[in-house]
Amino acid sequence: MPSSLAALQTRLGHRFSDTQLLTRALTHRSFGADHNERLEFLGDAVLSLAISSLLFERFAGSDEGDLTRVRAHLVREDTLHKVALTFGLPDALRLSDGEARGGGAQRPSILADALEAVIGATFVDAGFDAARAMVERMFGDMTLNTDIASWTKDAKTELQEWLQARRIAVPTYCISATRGQAHAQTFQVECAVPALSCAQLGEGKSRRVAEQEAARRMLDALQSSDKQGINLRA
Repeated sequence: MPSSLAALQTRLGHRFSDTQLLTRALTHRSFGADHNERLEFLGDAVLSLAISSLLFERFAGSDEGDLTRVRAHLVREDTLHKVALTFGLPDALRLSDGEARGGGAQRPSILADALEAVIGATFVDAGFDAARAMVERMFGDMTLNTDIASWTKDAKTELQEWLQARRIAVPTYCISATRGQAHAQTFQVECAVPALSCAQLGEGKSRRVAEQEAARRMLDALQSSDKQGINLRA
């Protein structure tokens, strides 16, 4: 077994009965046909269930909406990317030479997918309890040492941080329409990212609410494109 895989298993806290599962989980599609996308598909579902279970236990007094928001933060690409870096996944990834030269081992989308694939591989190797235990090791500190309020960062801040992490200029916001009487207006706001030639609309009972909705839609669209490997600067 390569030393990088042995060291990774130590960090993960799980010894694979079938190490080929771990190897496949760390294999990007650019490397070969036996890549990690099926394991990623499975791991995404296992991760969501494991996180839901942890949050259900940790935040006994919180309602569905709060739990859903916290889970969304924990399973989003940026969080998975940070966890993957913490556990040293870049050192064990298998990428094509071209992808490696292009910085693929540090790319958030590739690392997030690989982390989900590793969780999926653990589920196949040893069942849900082992996968849940791994997820708890990965995300436990985030759930135990925080509260609901700390995971409710507004969408505009999240979008700005996401763009800045990729050296893309911050978005602009402008009111594109207003409807209704002065005491009960609905605002429509456009969030635009000129560097990427894209825009999203949001609506709300105030300009602030509409801006947050537009920012959330923009962030969702950009993250979806990034996950699908679409060149955002094209």
